[in-house]
Amino acid sequence: MIIWAARTTAGVGLGALTAIAEMLYVLLSAPLLVVPATRRGVLRGARELADVERARLLRFFDNYNDNDYDGRRALQYLFPRALVGLLGLGVWACVGAGAVAAVFYAKQLAAGRAPGGQGDGTAGGWLLIVMLATLAVFLCWQGMAGVAELDRRVASRFLSPSTRTLLERRMSYLANSRAEVVEAVNGERRRIERDLHDGVQQRLVALGVLLGRARRTGDTELVRQAHEEVQEALRELREVAWRVYPIALDESGLDAALESLAERADVPVEVRYTLWWLPSLPLATVIYFVASESVTNAAKHSGATRITIDVRVDGEKIVVEIADDGSGGARVAGTGGLSGLARRVAAADGEFAVDSPAGGPTVVRAVLPCV
Repeated sequence: MIIWAARTTAGVGLGALTAIAEMLYVLLSAPLLVVPATRRGVLRGARELADVERARLLRFFDNYNDNDYDGRRALQYLFPRALVGLLGLGVWACVGAGAVAAVFYAKQLAAGRAPGGQGDGTAGGWLLIVMLATLAVFLCWQGMAGVAELDRRVASRFLSPSTRTLLERRMSYLANSRAEVVEAVNGERRRIERDLHDGVQQRLVALGVLLGRARRTGDTELVRQAHEEVQEALRELREVAWRVYPIALDESGLDAALESLAERADVPVEVRYTLWWLPSLPLATVIYFVASESVTNAAKHSGATRITIDVRVDGEKIVVEIADDGSGGARVAGTGGLSGLARRVAAADGEFAVDSPAGGPTVVRAVLPCV
């Protein structure tokens, strides 16, 4: 509390000093705006002064403002900002006057005199002085806090993006996310088609050949091989079905689906699941596919001997981390694999990152909102 109060007081004081320069700049540069040759320089100077204020607000008030404003908006900001700063200068003047009065009355008290006069001071007189001093300190501090809040609001009004700009950005983001989701879905379809064509279909063709030979020769060994091919084809069909959509998410929840994923993996997988509530089905689906694709990539390409899936809550976010001890070198690139996961996470308003230096280890991290 004391540190925060000291930072606020220092920020208001510094703002009071910059307000003098800003007011002089606005008043002296206003006539130059009508001259085309000097207008650009005036707006550039206004932008630099606004940047100084942005840095001050962030340093002392923890108030962040975007920097995508032009010189015209910066100049519009400087005049009301200078007025706020001069108001802060007035508050500081009151603080200074109070400090001088405090020193004066302290000397009077030490000398045993009455407050502000001659003779012996009484307890009642000094009690009144203490009460007035307490009220003055309270009012000065309220003035400091009020100037700081007004400073933040003025900056937010002139420097932050408008509602229209925010809506346009959101619309652009949603349009891009929709396109990325469509591409991710198409990528999943292409991968399923490859799995069916190169895996299950080839096994069914081989099964047909074996059954044909067994029918002609009556060889029981061929029948046994055909039976094994049937079992393998069924296993691959189950794998493809799980990649399309794990039914365990509907039947048993996300934790059970992750445990099933760990059991089916070719590499030992440890699951750490610490969510104390059941996430929504769309969110659980995203978490599951992040874990599934990461485990599959680690088992196939990194030579990992151990994988860890960690699903936990961090503040108002769900953090999903998949770590392996493989050779590293994983990258978010191309149209499938990790890039598909990045698009899927982005569509859920999440953040996706891969830390995979050469030699490993690899950590895939997704941060998703708790919805």
